[in-house]
Amino acid sequence: MKAFILAAGKGSRISKYLPNIPKCTVDVGGQPLIRQTVEMLLNNGIDPTVIVGYRHAEIERVLLGLPVHIVYNPFYDVTNSIGSLWMAENAGLFTEEDCIVANGDVYWSQGILDFVLAQKEEIILLADSARVLDGDYFFGTENGMLRRYGKELTLEERDCEYTGIAAMKASFVPRFLARLNSLIDSQCHGKWWEDAIYSLSSEEDIPVKDIRGQFWAEVDFIEDYRRILDYVSEKTGIKTNGSIITPDHR
Repeated sequence: MKAFILAAGKGSRISKYLPNIPKCTVDVGGQPLIRQTVEMLLNNGIDPTVIVGYRHAEIERVLLGLPVHIVYNPFYDVTNSIGSLWMAENAGLFTEEDCIVANGDVYWSQGILDFVLAQKEEIILLADSARVLDGDYFFGTENGMLRRYGKELTLEERDCEYTGIAAMKASFVPRFLARLNSLIDSQCHGKWWEDAIYSLSSEEDIPVKDIRGQFWAEVDFIEDYRRILDYVSEKTGIKTNGSIITPDHR
């Protein structure tokens, strides 16, 4: 199994709180977030690829010593994540194998990975029905299938928050890559990588799996980062003041 971690963006909403570093390198209990994610994947026999852009050398340094593929998107400032994932596909790394695709600024646990690996569907999107009032990007589902999606869904239209994590079987990958390349060919560089999946939802059912009760958080806002620090401190006993891991971390 492969995993593709999107870590090219700057993260403008939280960047004013960080000392000019990629948000995926924030400290989460003694190590950078991105390193923790990659190590978790490796420990489960999953082959990871990290797509970098903004201050990419710092991400590469915190991943030193790990057997991870690095793909650089030099156009990270003018493309959205769809361009970054296309870079991995263009490099020949995104092949017809089971895979996970996740945003690099998401803190998630072994429990969530176990849940993902246990699913049988061709494609799944992970969401949290406990986060309907507070959140960033929402789904509306019917019988567990994606029907609506967006930041501006009303309370009546939404029933869960998207986590930034998806998984697909090898059989789904050709359809996904065909749609990804179609969007790129249409110059839709400003879209997210998930738009390739969203656009398929009008043609086939896309299952949404609820991970309510499992802890996860996206490092987009300082409040979310503080939630991660509180959780890690409670879970591990490691106290942290929210300091940032430096690029020289090994």
